[in-house]
Amino acid sequence: MAILAAGDFASLVETVVNVLYVALGLGLVIFFHELGHFAVAKWCGVFVERFSIGFGPILWSFKRGETEYALSAIPFGGYVKMLGQDDIDPSQLSSEQIAEDPRSYSAKPVRHRMFIISAGVIMNIITGLLFFALAFQLGVDSPPAEVGFVTSGSPAYQAGIQTGDVFTQLNGEAISDFGEIMLGVALSSGNVRIQGQHRDQTPFDVTITPDQSGTRRVIGVKQPLGLRLIIPRDDTVQPTYPGMPADAAQPPFEAGDLIKRIGDVEISTFAELQDRLARQRNQQLDFFVQPKGSSELRKISVGTNRFRLLGLSMDIGPITQIVRGSPAEKAGLQVNDKIITINGEDVGKHINPLRLPDLLADLHGQKVIIEVLRQQKTGEPETLKIELVPEDRQGWLERPDKSETPLAAPPAGFAFLVIPRVLQVTPGSPAEKHGIEAGQSVTKVELVRMDGAPTDASPDTIEIEFADDNHNWAFAFWMIQSFPERKLRLTVGSDPAAHVVEVTPDEMIFEDDWYLPTRGIRLDILMTERKATGLVDALQMGVAHTKKNIIQIYLTLRSLVRGDVSPRELHGPVGIATVAYQVAEQGLAKLLLFLGFLSINLAVLNFLPIPVLDGGHMVFLTWEAITRKRPSERVLIGATYVGMAFVLSLMVFVLYLDIFVHWLGQN
Repeated sequence: MAILAAGDFASLVETVVNVLYVALGLGLVIFFHELGHFAVAKWCGVFVERFSIGFGPILWSFKRGETEYALSAIPFGGYVKMLGQDDIDPSQLSSEQIAEDPRSYSAKPVRHRMFIISAGVIMNIITGLLFFALAFQLGVDSPPAEVGFVTSGSPAYQAGIQTGDVFTQLNGEAISDFGEIMLGVALSSGNVRIQGQHRDQTPFDVTITPDQSGTRRVIGVKQPLGLRLIIPRDDTVQPTYPGMPADAAQPPFEAGDLIKRIGDVEISTFAELQDRLARQRNQQLDFFVQPKGSSELRKISVGTNRFRLLGLSMDIGPITQIVRGSPAEKAGLQVNDKIITINGEDVGKHINPLRLPDLLADLHGQKVIIEVLRQQKTGEPETLKIELVPEDRQGWLERPDKSETPLAAPPAGFAFLVIPRVLQVTPGSPAEKHGIEAGQSVTKVELVRMDGAPTDASPDTIEIEFADDNHNWAFAFWMIQSFPERKLRLTVGSDPAAHVVEVTPDEMIFEDDWYLPTRGIRLDILMTERKATGLVDALQMGVAHTKKNIIQIYLTLRSLVRGDVSPRELHGPVGIATVAYQVAEQGLAKLLLFLGFLSINLAVLNFLPIPVLDGGHMVFLTWEAITRKRPSERVLIGATYVGMAFVLSLMVFVLYLDIFVHWLGQN
């Protein structure tokens, strides 16, 4: 109990420290912005009535000299209240009586007022640069610009991008980490040009049309994994997946173990590990791992992982994607072709469509005759025989992990759907025992956590419904493999003739020659350190990062206006605080990098030409400088209230997104 209490206390102290870091960091971003206004206003001889961090009712204040310094209740910003400049009372800007006071804001020359208004933005850019420089001086860990997984059927898949490929340029701009890939694609317009190197060091230069069906533009690549098992933050995540061979390995895997070799083969990258596991999927393997904090290697024996089956052979759907330059493209296969036979054997009855990726892998280097049904523009469908030679690539590495993701056949270079319509039932299988017959369709699959099973971050019941816009059995099949300890509930047929079938894990059957290329190990994200060699280098890196952030923020705004990025991607103050806390848990350098990004955001957004914001004030001052006349009181008041309504509406909108979309929507 004493150890537990000590652990809980240490965790509490860490949480409190992180919260204080976040509060101090966010407060500093606001403080430096307002300090810019305050310092220049004082330098210009303007009477500053109040300097406040936060809005609304004052919680605590003190007065030094002529200025009141306050901490206010609503921590979403701050303000400097000057004589003759008050956003709540815009009439002060046009008041002749106030303008007669030489210490009022409105009495100062236009150039002085421009300097005062722009000082907050300038200060945020300077502090953002310094935050970045300090972060790079400490060293920032980030995922390299390397591909971890490729979503089958995605734009990257069609372009021939593979696991282990490294991106070097995107639209002519050098990229240094994976985040720049995601952001560069999301903020692009039109096609994106990507240059880099494949795993075998051969260069590639491809043009990809991003997928715009979601809330932002994507190409279908995921961040790279390393060779170290994850170190869980809580009990809902373990370094191995429950029910998988790695979970039953002896001796057991431990959090933070680093995989060094398998058998006698040295492993240096995730792509090498993935390939080795796939090629030796039917063998028990000896993993040699280096525990975290140790130089010694520990041997762990891990058994095979066979596919869990119900005894169903489903109907194959059409080909949905063809990889550029693949055997399929060279042989003349086309999107919407339906495969009928492979080397004369019927696909669906003699060959389970789900086994096509592995079957073609076994036939690599050999001529394969594929018979397809091709729909013609006029007349009946045409049956064609196409000859291709599969490449030496393994199946089931590009997994259908989303409902819309087709099943990839990497050796041939195409992806296809599997339809939840039963063509054949294996005698003696769970499907036959529960009365499922050929010709029936599965309309719903539920994976249900069994009583007493360990909990994790996933829902207790995972539901997959099949409809006209979602009829991908391969996805459901992969989910069955991913949760081996859950019982299945299948709805066969549709109302009113639908019946429900329950299958427990013990009822599942296996085929002796069909193995998954995974063993159930959770690996951490691959990280590389970007660290300055000295103060000058840190400042140079800070300047470059500041410039890149400013450009990216403007591109984000452009993408929002054009509809390339959904407003649902926005976050408000709650989201910002949440992300800041998550970043703080990763270390001071990451928090400084985030605060720098936030500071640059504050600078750019505050300088937008919206009344109430600094940019809106600058528009009025520019008008006054050109015309030698101040805007009328009516214009100032009207514009200010319109701007205030816009800002308040935006605040309500992002708070709604924070609470009901980003928080409740994920819980």
